[in-house]
Amino acid sequence: MKDRQRIELTPEELDGLIHRLDAGTLTEKDHEIIKAIIETYLILSQAAQDKDTRINKLLRMIFGAKTERADKILPPKPEADKADETPEDEDTDAVDKPKGHGKNGACAYTAAEKIAVPYTGLKPGDNCPLCPGGKVYPWAPGTVVRFTGGAPLQAKIWELQKLRCNLCGEIFAPRLPEEAGAEKYDESAGAMVALLRYGSGVPFNRIEQLQESMGIPLPASTQWEIVNTAAEPASYAYDELGRHGAQGNVIHNDDTPMKILSMVRDEDDERKGIFTTGMLSVVNGIKVVLFKTGRNHAGENMTDLLKLRDQSLGPPLQMCDALSRNISKAFGTILCNCMSHGRRNFVDVVNSFPEECGHVIETLAGVYKNDETAKKQNMTPHERLLYHQAQSGPLMEGLFTWMKDQIDGRKTEPNSGLGKAIYYMLNHWEPLTRFLKVEGAPLDNNLCEQALKMAILHRKNSLFYKTLRGAHVGDIFMSLIHTCRLSNVNPFDYLVALQKHSAEVARNPQDWLPWNYTAAAAMPQPV
Repeated sequence: MKDRQRIELTPEELDGLIHRLDAGTLTEKDHEIIKAIIETYLILSQAAQDKDTRINKLLRMIFGAKTERADKILPPKPEADKADETPEDEDTDAVDKPKGHGKNGACAYTAAEKIAVPYTGLKPGDNCPLCPGGKVYPWAPGTVVRFTGGAPLQAKIWELQKLRCNLCGEIFAPRLPEEAGAEKYDESAGAMVALLRYGSGVPFNRIEQLQESMGIPLPASTQWEIVNTAAEPASYAYDELGRHGAQGNVIHNDDTPMKILSMVRDEDDERKGIFTTGMLSVVNGIKVVLFKTGRNHAGENMTDLLKLRDQSLGPPLQMCDALSRNISKAFGTILCNCMSHGRRNFVDVVNSFPEECGHVIETLAGVYKNDETAKKQNMTPHERLLYHQAQSGPLMEGLFTWMKDQIDGRKTEPNSGLGKAIYYMLNHWEPLTRFLKVEGAPLDNNLCEQALKMAILHRKNSLFYKTLRGAHVGDIFMSLIHTCRLSNVNPFDYLVALQKHSAEVARNPQDWLPWNYTAAAAMPQPV
């Protein structure tokens, strides 16, 4: 912005300017003053608009709806417009369904202990006590669920009876039963602490307080020793997960800030930023999640991942936002940018430009509706591409023309919030519309952002990692736990299996991934 001369006017001079304006006797100097006033007004108006945008965004984050759905952020349509809508325009799938009661059936409690309660005084084949000639036969059992509380980690004390000879002093004690195990903390203890800490974001000190209040104390330092030990066999599966994820058809990646105390205090390190990078790779329909915490940003971690890729596969599709640091400098990818990021820029200024932003948001809603239709009909990547080209292509072409007209026709101030949102879309149009040109290209990076919520939950509850080793252990368990959840695998059972079969995991980690480990665990183990 060019420097402007500062003009100061007294109240008397302003009154004189207004009088000359009414009389139509403005001087050349008056024109300069009026021009400066208009420019100042535009600057202040833009500053106020930017401030309102930031405040509205903050208020929406704190108090507003947790969703950015169009019906939650756009002003309601007038009743006349609603009356003009035909039944064909209505999305029958979008009709709000009544909310559930939050209860689960008995079949949902797969790990619950089942206790059979027989009917006393009557057994199958007996005569019916209510009608003559009838006989009773087995029927579907009734179920009643009862909950009990307890500490997440339980403990058993084995009291060994000891006998001492009163003459020679020899003490006789029984052997510890085999079911007592050889270790103080068994595999299930390591899996439970890891699941609480890295799967649910519960800090060690809170677990310590809970255990102590239940009469089974477990210090935070001991919990760290348990998960650090459990991380050794899990690290083989984590490394193999990386090799498998490198072969993905689509790889999502993104960063979130993190803090490691030992690295924050390192004044010799030239780079000060610390990140947790989330990478979600889709390998033939299987979703693999990898977390990396340290100084490297997403693009550098993407480079490390692609070093493990079979180069005969060709470059993968990469979905990320438009930051340059998300892109690998050493390996080429087919870049796709996140449509949600582009859309969010319009969401942020919807209060200032409701009509224009509403047009963009509603157009993109049609594109997302088409993508949802493709998912519901289980279209192949090729069928999905053709469907989007036919249905979403005209929508995006119309949106591009409209945005160009807004800028070229000077209908939108380029430095306004709306202008910046339009420029973002236009500057990244090719990667934003990759789904119209390449099979399997996703619309947005939501999968990766959802995965990164695990790291964000850790940052929210624990604030930081203490050491780089602690961050690496967190990366291992978060990656395995979230991959299990995406594969509909019980993460607790999986982590227990990795510890019980640590030697086999080290030898053949490819057989101990979340989606195939049960076959390896069922194999007879060598004596």
